[in-house]
Amino acid sequence: MLDQKLLTILACPICKGELHYNKTDKELVCLVDALAFPVKDGVPVMLKDDAREITLEEREKYS
Repeated sequence: MLDQKLLTILACPICKGELHYNKTDKELVCLVDALAFPVKDGVPVMLKDDAREITLEEREKYS
């Protein structure tokens, strides 16, 4: 689990926008870029090459 204070500081490395934490999949999700950045051992991996594209259905969960 990520620290709440850390979540308020983190931003998408591409668009600098807001990130949403998906506890189930352990990912930080950017809705603008439709990318999910993995969280490994409690550490966010904020690299575009390690991110995965999210589907439209996944994006709608956060609306």
